[in-house]
Amino acid sequence: MGQIKISEQDIVNALCLHIAHKRQISPQEVEIELMYDDDFGFSAEAYVNDRKQVLITANIIEALRFWLENEMNIDPFSAAIELLLDDNEGIIAYIK
Repeated sequence: MGQIKISEQDIVNALCLHIAHKRQISPQEVEIELMYDDDFGFSAEAYVNDRKQVLITANIIEALRFWLENEMNIDPFSAAIELLLDDNEGIIAYIK
């Protein structure tokens, strides 16, 4: 498997699917805001039924592994996942 680039929208989709799966709700009920901070790195805020949940980098990686397995049919543990902040594309990920 070569390197795969995952867009910011696909990262958001992965988080929505993963949280929806864990809470047994529809992915459309989940809102995600991705963030990057120089001191704390990557994070996200998930909103479900007006309740906020803060997600750290490990949660984002977990959601991407869920997405790789269930949506892309790729062994999620056979790949390294790297999150990057791109000036033009926002927060993206590379699967190696």
